[in-house]
Amino acid sequence: MASNTSQISPLPSITRHITGHNDSGKAVIHSSTLAQWASLEESKMAFNVVYTNQFHPDLNNDVDVKTHETLTQSDQLGLVNPGGTVCRIVDFAPNNVAVVHRTQSLDYGVVLEGQVELILEDNEGDVAVQRATMHGWRNTSETEWARVLFVLQDCKKLTVSGKELGEDLGIATGIIKPSGNL
Repeated sequence: MASNTSQISPLPSITRHITGHNDSGKAVIHSSTLAQWASLEESKMAFNVVYTNQFHPDLNNDVDVKTHETLTQSDQLGLVNPGGTVCRIVDFAPNNVAVVHRTQSLDYGVVLEGQVELILEDNEGDVAVQRATMHGWRNTSETEWARVLFVLQDCKKLTVSGKELGEDLGIATGIIKPSGNL
């Protein structure tokens, strides 16, 4: 994925605000950063990692902020953060092709702009808690971009009928980094 700070879709730009505390304990803005986008599928999808962290993040002395910065600057982050969470925003071009894949994670998705359809191996739907299943997301509009906020939470290995189901990036293999969660 090619990364840059410029907006890839025509949707409104995003600024991430991280809060913190001043020396007296009052809430303040720690930092504000313009979104950094990574293009996928020849700019038909754009990814922005809003924030990552490990389970039970340490908010003392900005340890969580440093953990996020270290991980995102390492260029090792896949779709899932092993032992933690990833909050990302994805912009989908009109009538994009669904990249069907499976992550070893429990995901929450919230449509912020447009209409997005969930694609499964056996059927389709429009509201879901995605539980480590093969799935894809498709913008159904012929003309408008769509934006979805996803929060992915690493999970224990999933076994179905004695078969372990791990991450499967499908046609995105080699394009998206593997998560490496075991």
